[in-house]
Amino acid sequence: MTLPQSSSPPTVTCKGVLFDMDGILISSLGSVERSWRKWARMRGIDPEYALSVIHGRRAIDSVRALRPDLDGQAETRIIEDFEIEDKEGLVVLPGVCDLIDRLPRDRWIVVTSATDRLARERLAAARVPVPQRLVTADTVHEGKPSAVPYLAGAELLGILPADCVVFEDSASGVAAGRAAGCTVIATTFSHPLDRLDQADYIVPDLTGMDARLTGGRIELRFLPLER
Repeated sequence: MTLPQSSSPPTVTCKGVLFDMDGILISSLGSVERSWRKWARMRGIDPEYALSVIHGRRAIDSVRALRPDLDGQAETRIIEDFEIEDKEGLVVLPGVCDLIDRLPRDRWIVVTSATDRLARERLAAARVPVPQRLVTADTVHEGKPSAVPYLAGAELLGILPADCVVFEDSASGVAAGRAAGCTVIATTFSHPLDRLDQADYIVPDLTGMDARLTGGRIELRFLPLER
């Protein structure tokens, strides 16, 4: 990863880009929170407490934290069904399509805490190009904030983690990207600035994010928020 010493706006160069899905590529917050509230009420959990636990994590990890006495796989499937059924408000976020259009298809991948089934349903519903390969809750043995998902994403691209940029919106996702050794650009979609202070850069969203392929490397240019 190369960070120029003086550049305005800054330019980050990399070989691959690893996108979180919810809160980075698409807005699914309403669906997620409605579905988890519904499940929490079914299982005798305070819905607001449940929402304080779930963001940026695999559903199965959240279920195990909230109701360790239940079958995590079975409960995750129930929540997944709720979320797939609830597509209200599911939209692509600003700047996403423009940025993806500028990236070579073999240089980016989605690394999400959603299951493969749910991720593909959401991306298709929001009309975001669906990569052939995804890193999902089904394909890793540890979820974010572990480095495992982003290490797996870099491996699928065949690129060293240090040569990858991660786009994240949650504190646990930022921690995962940093633990993997990637440069992390966070957005303020779902978390305030003070929860994202471990990110290398913070932006409001992907609007105006410029990407160019130069000499085999991707140049990303953007205006970060003041911290």
